[in-house]
Amino acid sequence: MALGYEFRVVGPVPEAVAEAFPELKAVVIGNQTVLCGEISTRRICSGLLARFRMLGLEMRPVPSAL
Repeated sequence: MALGYEFRVVGPVPEAVAEAFPELKAVVIGNQTVLCGEISTRRICSGLLARFRMLGLEMRPVPSAL
């Protein structure tokens, strides 16, 4: 079962960097870029997070819904 995920990155993301995440849609909102899409496994999510770190992207925390 795939779950919807949203990753918020500080600042606009260059097109070449956004292309490193073909499974995610990139949208610029204010001073951040939101990359969102459905992810079916934790392994895929871990791979995405590793790519974010490798590219030096600064992530923005999202408040908990609780």
